[in-house]
Amino acid sequence: MKKYVEMNKQELEEEIASLRAVYKKYQGMGLNLNMARGKPCREQLDLSMGLMDALNSDADLSCADGTDCRNYGVLTGIDEAKELIGAMMENKPENIIIYGNSSLNVMYDTVSRAYTHGIMGNTPWCKLDKVKFLCPVPGYDRHFAITEYFGIEMINVRMTSDGPDMDEVERLVSSDEAIKGIWCVPKYSNPQGYSYSDETVKRFARLKPAAKDFRIFWDNAYGIHHLYDNDQDYLIEILAECKKAGNPDMVYKFASTSKITFPGSGIAALATSLNNLDDITAQLTNQTIGHDKVNQLRHVRFFGDIDGMKEHMRKHADIIRPKFEAVIEILERDLAPVGIGSWTKPKGGYFISFDAPNGCAKDIVDRAKKAGVTMTGAGATFPYKKDPDDSNIRIAPTFPSLADLRTAMDIFTVCVRISAAKKLLETVTE
Repeated sequence: MKKYVEMNKQELEEEIASLRAVYKKYQGMGLNLNMARGKPCREQLDLSMGLMDALNSDADLSCADGTDCRNYGVLTGIDEAKELIGAMMENKPENIIIYGNSSLNVMYDTVSRAYTHGIMGNTPWCKLDKVKFLCPVPGYDRHFAITEYFGIEMINVRMTSDGPDMDEVERLVSSDEAIKGIWCVPKYSNPQGYSYSDETVKRFARLKPAAKDFRIFWDNAYGIHHLYDNDQDYLIEILAECKKAGNPDMVYKFASTSKITFPGSGIAALATSLNNLDDITAQLTNQTIGHDKVNQLRHVRFFGDIDGMKEHMRKHADIIRPKFEAVIEILERDLAPVGIGSWTKPKGGYFISFDAPNGCAKDIVDRAKKAGVTMTGAGATFPYKKDPDDSNIRIAPTFPSLADLRTAMDIFTVCVRISAAKKLLETVTE
């Protein structure tokens, strides 16, 4: 088949007419397929049902140090949970706070605390004329929503396959005291599935920010979310690198079990320097007496140790790997021959990033919706939901069944081809 850019006006018109006939058939099927968010499917959730049996009314709910998990106390989390999550995050237990169910909640609280009370004695952000954040794009919409909510100006930084454009990050951070942070999903990033290179992590650790209270918001949401046993991305541990570089306090590192056990019923954690921990716990003392220790103990009893958690994640991978492979297969089958679009091929995480021809993303997502396929909104992967190229679309393969996913992707590629062909037709004169 010819690539679309090689087609003349008549060939493009014939292609569009043919595709519209296929599209109309899909519209007549009354489908309702949802690929809008990176949610685990039922089969993945079933893997964690043993959590419900890890504790019962006859269970010993005491920790090794004698802490009764049914009662008040233990502000920063039980030791056993710090050991388990510390192994998952590759950090020492003494550098960790165990929170409630949501790392996003912890990130929101971290920004809110800086906004109202400042970081380690620095001026609260709410008292400054301007506060700015760097946002690698495409990126995670819920990160951007937090900073937008607080009225923080967001600055786009281009993502590469090695991570954010570090020349730009270094230039901006060192020259503008109003820049107080950067959002990062360093491993199997949302939405591309990229992992930061060793050099990128080291350059982050060596940053020389103009702002004394600059912090890297390191959301390692997919640290153990590999798709393959023998082909996995590796990420240098950022806290250790920052300590070596003389910047021990520059990072807040976040993680949770939300896509490991039950989203909404897992445990979240923050790892950071001892100085940052002192600053955070001084505030946390006024917010809570302690988080859900019973749930922390439940997770420890369920997994046992990090090896149990890794084995659990292999079962997740067995369920979702065929879905990722199906998406790539259909994109390569339907779009590569006509030279339309580009896409990532991640080794882990929850998303595939698709770049349509410029000016087509909103049209593609709207067309898919009218044929019964709900995608993440076009523009969602950029601050203020404004994709300057109207190009990026996040594909979330995990939630639908494999059969539904294949149908959804068949519809998606038809929509991509219609939109791309129409866009090219506008430029063709004969």
